[in-house]
Amino acid sequence: MRTFLRIIAIFAVAFCVASYLAGKYMCNFALKPEPHGVADIERTRHKADSLLPGVIAWYDSLHAAGIFRDTTLVGEGDCKLHAVFAPASDPAAAQGTAVVVHGYTDNHLVFLYLVKMYRDDFNYNVMVPDLHYHGYSEGDAVQMGWLDRLDVEKWADMAHMLWNDDFMVVHGVSMGAATTMMMSGDELPAYIRAFVEDCGYASVWDQFKANLKQSFHLPPFPILHSASIVCRKRYGWDFKEASSVKQLAKCDRPMLFIHGDADDFVPFSHLQMNYDAKVNGYKEMWVAEGAVHANAYAKHPEEYKQKVRDFLAKTKTL
Repeated sequence: MRTFLRIIAIFAVAFCVASYLAGKYMCNFALKPEPHGVADIERTRHKADSLLPGVIAWYDSLHAAGIFRDTTLVGEGDCKLHAVFAPASDPAAAQGTAVVVHGYTDNHLVFLYLVKMYRDDFNYNVMVPDLHYHGYSEGDAVQMGWLDRLDVEKWADMAHMLWNDDFMVVHGVSMGAATTMMMSGDELPAYIRAFVEDCGYASVWDQFKANLKQSFHLPPFPILHSASIVCRKRYGWDFKEASSVKQLAKCDRPMLFIHGDADDFVPFSHLQMNYDAKVNGYKEMWVAEGAVHANAYAKHPEEYKQKVRDFLAKTKTL
């Protein structure tokens, strides 16, 4: 009996050690991807042009002319964070301000198609940040939207100080959409009037659970549990805490939910989970037919613009 118990104890210790090491590996794999930041700028420039041909030349010309300007602030963890901003194409008749939030392993350049849409088509001022560990911003690891939401709130404050608008929309894609939804449940200033989320995940736990199954054919236990504990110890948050649906339950401001029905990275089922979680205030849903992950605009550019335009017009009447 004593020998049997000793064997069980050895197996238990071995299981715990293996689980911890696997969780540590997953945490590094998911939250510290390489290359990143400045080393990854050229890839993202090419990606931006693939989503909207010519958009990099448009941006570069406006940046060289001093219309797009760079700025920084100190974010969570005392990291120096970067953003670009620009006034509306017709500043005297600006319709509001848009804060555009990029996705996982991207930066302010990738979703320039949205920046151009807001600035040139809708005549909005634009603020476009690089999140932790992305673009020109500092940071030890990806924050998956949870701590990023606090930084985006600071960028929104800066944008309001620049333009003093009483109508601001926060529009995010993928991890940026999760950031947007997570932000929506916080206590926010009155000028933040609307949100647009495009293919965001229901929670970091749900997203990593899907990724484990899709990429490695593994169940969440024990690796995901261990990785979440490692994340809590290292970065001060865990995968279940970082929840869009929990934050959406506290959101009472208008939100447009967008998701491609061919998305196999952030599962299409997350759209309904997110939509149902928002029980207060106005909301709309648009399913982008045939669109894969973060591809709704590229697949349906005119319909995308019209859906957002109509949503914003409706929001202004509420």
